[in-house]
Amino acid sequence: MTPDEVATLFTRADGTYLFARWGRPIVPVVFGVDDATLSVVKGAVEAVATLAGHPVAETDAELGANLMVFFLRDWAELAAIRDLDKLIPDLGPLTDRLIAANANQYRAFRFEPEGQIKAAFVFLRMDAPLSEMPAEDLALLQAAQVILLWSDRAFAGAAPLVRADGVAVLRPDIAAVICAAYDRMMPPVARDPSHALRMAARLVGA
Repeated sequence: MTPDEVATLFTRADGTYLFARWGRPIVPVVFGVDDATLSVVKGAVEAVATLAGHPVAETDAELGANLMVFFLRDWAELAAIRDLDKLIPDLGPLTDRLIAANANQYRAFRFEPEGQIKAAFVFLRMDAPLSEMPAEDLALLQAAQVILLWSDRAFAGAAPLVRADGVAVLRPDIAAVICAAYDRMMPPVARDPSHALRMAARLVGA
């Protein structure tokens, strides 16, 4: 990937460059699915974290769990989730926007004082398109999209997954970016587009 292509992955619609990776071990918890699907989701998170060289843990000393994945039938269910309004500011207006947009997924992040990812919340409204996806594909897709703070338009043109021999896998370029992003020599947070140059250099050397 060229530096410009890397920069696009972390340049938001308003033109600002913002990169962040997790600053603590990831502790996933999943709501609204059976045990089989729970294992699939956690397995996908572990696979992507292993690729990044980042730890997954059983508990977070401060938060208990810091990656929460919710499977819903309807956005109205958000109001019934206990204490969710304490985790997601302006939950009511957000729910109204999701309903109006007919959205089927939403992700929100919380950050450490230094800017690293502290927690992530994934909400999936299981409409027809999402329900038709194999659980393994959907889980891998979500795991890939929370391992870094991607731009809000990073995957507007192409999903981060491809199929290889009938199995969904991360696109090789996206997998390489994730590996480079978690390189110990790279900063955990970046707001200057020159960061993309350093990332691209590591991709060339990979």
